[in-house]
Order: sequence, then C-alpha cells, then structure tokens
Amino acid sequence: MQRPSADQLAYTQPQLYINGQWLGIDGRQAEDVINPATGAVLARLPHATPADLDAALTAAQRAFCGWRAVAPLERSRILRAAAALLRERADAIAHGMTLEQGKPLREARLELLASADTFDWHAEEGRRNYGRVVPGRHLHQRITVLHEPVGVCAAFTPWNFPAITPARKMAGALAAGCTLIIKLAEETPATGLALVRALHDAGLPAGVLNAVFGVPAEVSTYLLDSPIVAKFSFTGSTAVGKQLAQQAARSLKRATMELGGHAPAIVCADAEVERAADMLIAGKFRNAGQVCIAPTRIYVLEPVYEAFVHAFLERARQLTPGNGLLDGSSMGPLANPRRVQAMRSLIADALERGAQLQCGGDAMAGPGYFWQPTVLTDVPEDARVMNEEPFGPLALINRAHSVDEALERANRLPYGLAAYAFTHDSATRMHLARGLQTGMLGINSLHVSMPEAPFGGVKESGWGSECGIEGLQEYCSIKLISED
Repeated sequence: MQRPSADQLAYTQPQLYINGQWLGIDGRQAEDVINPATGAVLARLPHATPADLDAALTAAQRAFCGWRAVAPLERSRILRAAAALLRERADAIAHGMTLEQGKPLREARLELLASADTFDWHAEEGRRNYGRVVPGRHLHQRITVLHEPVGVCAAFTPWNFPAITPARKMAGALAAGCTLIIKLAEETPATGLALVRALHDAGLPAGVLNAVFGVPAEVSTYLLDSPIVAKFSFTGSTAVGKQLAQQAARSLKRATMELGGHAPAIVCADAEVERAADMLIAGKFRNAGQVCIAPTRIYVLEPVYEAFVHAFLERARQLTPGNGLLDGSSMGPLANPRRVQAMRSLIADALERGAQLQCGGDAMAGPGYFWQPTVLTDVPEDARVMNEEPFGPLALINRAHSVDEALERANRLPYGLAAYAFTHDSATRMHLARGLQTGMLGINSLHVSMPEAPFGGVKESGWGSECGIEGLQEYCSIKLISED
C-alpha cells in the first residue's frame, strides 16, 4: 500500500456536517484542539449554534422517511463501501488520531481497522434483521413480528476511542434504518469526521447522518429536549449518564448507555503467571490506561502473588511513554491536565492509607501530559482509587486468600462493565462465570470487544448493548401484526 503524502498526513481542519454539507467556523464560536503529547494547538473547532442543531434535527427527521424505506441491501452496500474507504485511508486517519488523542500510531491504526470491521459486520447483519412468524391460534390467523427503525437518534461519544465508539453508534443506527445526529468529542474531532467523510463519499444520502460539536451539556440538553429524537446512545461517565437518563425520561426516549467501569481481574492459583502478566500489562496500559474496560483492580491468589507481582513489575518498567508518532513509544500521554491532576490526587490518597508504590507514581518532565506507568500494591479497599475509576496508567495489585474472597471484593463496587479471570480449572471457571457481576467477562483472555458480540455493562455501568444482534435491535421498535 502506498504511504500517505505529507498533505494527507496534515491535520484536517474540523467542520460540522449537517444535511450533507460541511460547515466551518464562520459566525460560530470555536475552541482549540490540542495535541496532548506536545501541548500545541492543532486547529480551531467550530461549535454548533442553536440554528445548526435545529437544521440537523430537521434534516434527520426529513431523511428518515426515505432512509427507512431504502432496501437493506442498499444500506449494506453503503456501509461496506465506507469500510473499504476507511481501510484505504487507514494510515492517514491513524496519524490524525495520534496527533489529537496521543495513543501510539500502531494502536490508532488497529482501532481504525476495527471500526471498518464494525461497519462491515453491521452491513451484513442489517440484511438479517429478521422479524418472525408466530403460529396463530387457529388456521386463518397469521401473526408476524416486525423490527422497524426507531426513528431519529442522537449519539454522544468520548475522546478516548475516537474511531471505534462513533463507529458502533453510526453503524448500528444506519444499518437498522435510523437517522443520526452525533456529537463527536471536541478533543478528538478529526477521527470521527473521517468516519463521516467515508460514509459521505460512499453515497450516504444527505441528512441521514449529521455531526456536530459544542459545549457537551448544552448540545445534549438541546437534542434530548427535542421531540424529534426518539432514542439516544451515550458513552461516558456514570454521573453524566444518570443526568442524560433523567432528562430523556421526561419524554420516555429510549437509551443505550455504556458508562464507567473499574474492571477487576482475578489471577487464580493455577494461572499461567507469565501469560497473565503479559495480557494484563497490555490491557492495563493500552491508551495510557484511558480505557473503560481496562483491568485495574487485580486480585491475585496467595500461592502465585509474589511471582505475579515480580512478572508484572518487570514488564511495567519496560514500557516507554512518549509521543505516539515516534518509533519506540509504547504508551502515549494522558488526555489533558485534568487527568494528570486526578492521577496525582488518587495516588497520594492511596499512599497515605498504606498502599505501597512499586514503580512510577509521578508525571514526566517535558511537554505534554505524560504520566509514568504506575503500580501500587497492598491498596486498602477504602482508598479512593479502589472506588473511583482512575482512567490512567495505574494498576492496583492486592493479594486474596481464596477465589470467594476475590469474587466478593471484585463485586463490591456498583460498576459492572468488564471483568477478567485467569484459571484453567473448569469448576473455578464456572464459579467465576456465574458469580462475577459484569456485562463482559474474559477468562484467560482480554478480548471482550468485537462487532459480532454485545458490548455493554450491568449495574451502574450501563443500559443495553452495542454491537452484536443485541446492539442492532436497540435501534429497532417491535411491531406485532395479527391478521384474521
């Protein structure tokens, strides 16, 4: 594949996308887009005005009648064409993602390719969004169940995964026949807009997809107050999710929400220690720990505790934080100065309560928002970091004396997004599978995110799922037709 040119690698000036048109800063408020690895300003981002939001709502409402009538085969063709364009443009889009988000270029490219896979999967599953025929009560009765698109949807996405998270929402809504207004993350606009551009270039009709930016609370309030919006999808913190749910409940809007997590991992006495350490290092420090499903609270059974801590620390000390565009950088920066301060505060509290600092523990000198890969052991359960999602490169390792103890401590929090366990004993696997209160469980694996399987949490970690047939049906209304 031909390498992208310097012009293709230049950071793209972000714009709004409303009713098939690209709109710039003219007459609009704007904010800076910052490179978190250097602190440099990349571009100015326009905010949607109330008039822009009204235009997006009107366009989505008008386009819905036509889009829902488009044959699933044609919707599939557009999604597949967009996926092909994303793969062709992967290097350039990944470069822009690293500039605005910070993650190493390899991680950015893999995320972009996963987004293309998400478009492809929904393109095919949208063709199989079957209803069913129910046997009637008598010979002349026919009962059918239809899956119909719910209508105009709104979506709100975060900055930490600026390709895969919008891709899930775009692909699910469009494959089901819904139209969508998506508020992409202001910190990482270019990546989401690259997905929008691919759909535009693939022939998506005007108004079916609209992309806006602005002050998050103002945009979400405006869209959720509109009677045009039938459903919303949100990925972000539990606190914000609760606020959006309360607002949407006033008009009984449907919701899919993937909220905060604080994923536990249980390393059992029969686990392969070296393999478990390899996986948990990769999962914990990917994207500088800014991952909602990152394993953070690691409970290790006493017989393998010392060996696991040694293996984990050995690997953590080999990580190389740095600018994601540079060869050799294995971990990028935090998103902003707020994350740096949060890390500092959480670690200080844990140390005051008796936790042991094994490595890292401080910000790194120089430009950007870099934090050392950090490992704490013997962390008390009442430490803030054991109760608040750190969302940074911080691993917490505690010993447990039994699987039941580890299970109880893992379930202690109100979160239940993802959990992990390492064991080869079949009875222990079954015990953990039944006992862990989580939406997703990886046993000897951290691979819990894929387009063909549902992605979502329980308890205060969310409502509903994205991806899989479950995620597609979140965008559908069920209609029963009984005929005599």
